[in-house]
Amino acid sequence: MSTTAPASRAAEILSRPVSLNGLTVPNRIAMAPMTRQFSPGGVPGEDVAEYYARRAAAGVGLIVTEGTYVGHDSAGQSDRVPRFHGEEQLAGWAKVADAVHAAGGTIVPQLWHIGMVREAGQPPFADAPAVGPSGIGSADAEVTGKAMTQQDLDDVVEAFAKAAAEAERIGFDGVELHGAHGYLIDQFLWSGTNRRTDTYGGDPVARTKFAAEIAAAVRAAVSPSFPVLFRYSQWKQQAYDARLAETPEELEAILTPLAEAGVDAFHASTRRYWLPEFDGSDLNLAGWTKKLTGKPVITVGSVGLDGDFLKGFQGEGAPVKGIDELLDRLERDEFDMVAIGRALLQDPQWAAKVLDGRFDELKAYDAAALRTLS
Repeated sequence: MSTTAPASRAAEILSRPVSLNGLTVPNRIAMAPMTRQFSPGGVPGEDVAEYYARRAAAGVGLIVTEGTYVGHDSAGQSDRVPRFHGEEQLAGWAKVADAVHAAGGTIVPQLWHIGMVREAGQPPFADAPAVGPSGIGSADAEVTGKAMTQQDLDDVVEAFAKAAAEAERIGFDGVELHGAHGYLIDQFLWSGTNRRTDTYGGDPVARTKFAAEIAAAVRAAVSPSFPVLFRYSQWKQQAYDARLAETPEELEAILTPLAEAGVDAFHASTRRYWLPEFDGSDLNLAGWTKKLTGKPVITVGSVGLDGDFLKGFQGEGAPVKGIDELLDRLERDEFDMVAIGRALLQDPQWAAKVLDGRFDELKAYDAAALRTLS
């Protein structure tokens, strides 16, 4: 693919506003959530606010924040990852939202519980157990954590709902539920980590029950026009080749209960957005999601860069890659928005450069960017 798509075409396609329930996003560019660990004590500071605001000022229409721990002691594994509960933490997030709005952007926090990715003794609450649907962290793992009781499930549902209500109260434009990449919600969705024999385990619809309960509780806790996004993936950090669905019909069985529970838009995470999801169609995962649900969908996966996604967060760089195919797919309305990850981490001006046609100024990704909040 060329790295020099015509400026007018890129601007025309990417500059169209899009509606996510009651929110009008000024263009089709989103910032993908990326864990940064620059929030000591779980409190996002002025540097975090400036980090997000820089990207909004440069033309990113929707900021999806890094994952933020909901108010459940077992939700996280680091005291430097921001939390979305606690007076000081929420005050910090209110300043982040204000800064992004002042820069002309919109912003949603990604609400997160890591489940069995956590290990015993990790902060921020060292005494909390690792919890999950079946107490296992991957398909071939031994039981090392706690299989969640009904009370545990209810507590986590309540924690997500409370975080969503707080997000609306302090001025955010919506919320995103992190249901991807092998974390807690995804551990229920995936048969490899969900071996339950109650109503939360079994076939794909049963495995979706916990996610749908969270979505419904969040929907009930916020205003009807407040957008609820749901991020999901086939692949897991524990298993790149894992799949929730082998066919469009299986995917529809998973997505339909979520849409019915109140999800307004989906964020379909793939490692390479240009790859087809199922045999017999060029549609990627986001394209299938839109076709099956009729909801707005964000695509993501190595946009603007070549090279492996996870290796990029393990120290490997990546050269610039063109976006002609991305523009083709957006023009066909295969999906509605595109989330930019590493390219935007490397270059806060990525959106402005693309919208202006300054493709020759785009920067190759260098993993050294992970060490700063530039």
